[in-house]
Amino acid sequence: MNQLASNVWIRTVVHLFCHPPEVQIMRNLSVLGTIITFLLFSAIGNAQPQGVTMERINTTLPLEGAPLAEPGPYEVTSEGAFGSPGHVLFRPDDLSAFPLQDTLPVLVWGNGGCAIDSTRYGGFLSTIASHGFLVLATAAVEGESQRRANADDLLSAVQWVEAENMRAESPLRGKIDTGQVAAMGQSCGGFLAVSLGADPRVDTIGVFNSGVRPPNPNAPASPSPTTDALAKLHGPVLLINGHERDFMMETSAANFALINHVPVFYGARHNAGHTATVFHPGGGEFANVAANWLRYLFKGDEKAGKMFVGENCGLCTNSNCDTDSKGLDENSVRAR
Repeated sequence: MNQLASNVWIRTVVHLFCHPPEVQIMRNLSVLGTIITFLLFSAIGNAQPQGVTMERINTTLPLEGAPLAEPGPYEVTSEGAFGSPGHVLFRPDDLSAFPLQDTLPVLVWGNGGCAIDSTRYGGFLSTIASHGFLVLATAAVEGESQRRANADDLLSAVQWVEAENMRAESPLRGKIDTGQVAAMGQSCGGFLAVSLGADPRVDTIGVFNSGVRPPNPNAPASPSPTTDALAKLHGPVLLINGHERDFMMETSAANFALINHVPVFYGARHNAGHTATVFHPGGGEFANVAANWLRYLFKGDEKAGKMFVGENCGLCTNSNCDTDSKGLDENSVRAR
């Protein structure tokens, strides 16, 4: 295999195989044909750095002594999306508080590896939903061939929310705050979040252990977004990575440097690695970060906002984090 082919192979494996730690070898082999086809008919010119292995992809923050996930006041139920078998939703079980006592904003989520099956992210997504959010992710459909999620899958989740909020028989009818929508994702799912950030319905994005690269003029057009997409973002941006153990730290930091037209927060959590805490019970520390970001932006929760805003913000003064921000203060955020 020549150097070019080797580089394409490495980059494609990282895009297609960012699975939870316990994914079995046979599952990887079952999509080998998909990889070969992908290599033959497309080139990923802006993917991860060379030398990335599955061991590096699966690095996590050690569980012992790590901060625990902090659930919100609502018990959570998970169910298939009515009429949309390709989606699963996480929501407060008791909807009586919405919309009079509380709002129910929306999060659409992209899994690591752009995996369709969101089962392993259930704890992470449930923690966010417990704070009063409707969370949608992709789901495997029985009988369908294996594939990876794409931006259209997440956009169709946004469309589902709009329709479900009006469906006469829906328990969610009139309860969803369809005017407040976020897109977030981990690793390859972070690429999807960047893609959705251009949609006028998406008010903020969260990019975990991920980031987009400059376009390569010498390579075919990439199916993933490049840094050109950053200029199309129109709402606050959250960039969180796992510091030096996360091979996407430099890319995440480079994306932060390029974003100057919208509020943006950058955080690198020491020793977290590429998979960080998303598979800790309840999603661990990264679930708290995601939930607080959404509570601050969508619910006006000043206590949650103190994690990000001001020189003495919670993450800014955390010795386990390197942080930076631009344009992120109460006035600029509320104005949006």
